[in-house]
Amino acid sequence: MARIAFVGLGRMGRGMAARLLAAGHELTVWNRTAEAATELVAAGAFLAASPAAAADGADVAIVMVSDDDASGAVWLGPDGLLAGKAKAGAFAVECSTLSRRWVGELSGVSSAAGWRYLDCPVTGLPDAAADGQLTLLVGAASDDLAEVRPVLAAFSAEIRHFGPVGAGTAYKLIVNLIGAVQIAGVAEGLAMAQRAGLNLAQVAEALASGQAASPQVVRNVARMVADDHYGPVTFSGRLRRKDAAYALALAEELGMAAPFGEVAVSTLDDLLAAGLGEANESAVIEVARSRSREQL
Repeated sequence: MARIAFVGLGRMGRGMAARLLAAGHELTVWNRTAEAATELVAAGAFLAASPAAAADGADVAIVMVSDDDASGAVWLGPDGLLAGKAKAGAFAVECSTLSRRWVGELSGVSSAAGWRYLDCPVTGLPDAAADGQLTLLVGAASDDLAEVRPVLAAFSAEIRHFGPVGAGTAYKLIVNLIGAVQIAGVAEGLAMAQRAGLNLAQVAEALASGQAASPQVVRNVARMVADDHYGPVTFSGRLRRKDAAYALALAEELGMAAPFGEVAVSTLDDLLAAGLGEANESAVIEVARSRSREQL
């Protein structure tokens, strides 16, 4: 069993950390708000005073935070993971959805400090994290992935290796941009259906079994029709906007245009401007409902 430092105990991180603990690993955790670690500590995890303290003696450090800034703080801050005394050749596993630019920078810094870096964003909802059913989208050296795979298997059902560091993040940003376009499109479609006088429950049922269906569309249509944006938040509009913006930055790096993505990000900007950024991303239906031809 491995000694693991786990940093970031949000909706996804708590479930992932719990799976590692259940698999028998020695787990030390840190979160900006220590209360998030209460159940894990009761189950046998150790609570560290800082990311650096969590890293002391670790074979593997796993991070699950919200964005580039949060990732930079927990890895490179004065009390960050890289300031800890991890074992020689420890694995730095970054599971957050980050920009590819930052992944490249962090990989270089951590490698120079003697860590072995894995670009490892995940796909799946919080329930999948708690059930150990996530899909991992990995960019790493093949030998490194093979060695750390038994640890990653504790919270995943599938591990997809896309290539070297940065490849996993590139795919994650692409698929999340596709999701942003889908969600903006279906919100617009439902707003049209409502103005046309259609029964929205019937529209949702037809969409779920039709050619436009995807798990993302089906899930968000159900919440849009029910106006259920403030219950358990599966994925907030703020985080969707962040991921889509990182994807647009990747498109720019690659020298290509992404006009559909730009429209989706603009729609999500309107969502945030309306004060709905922390609501479920399905709240984008409110943006579509409020628009008129005169606003275009």
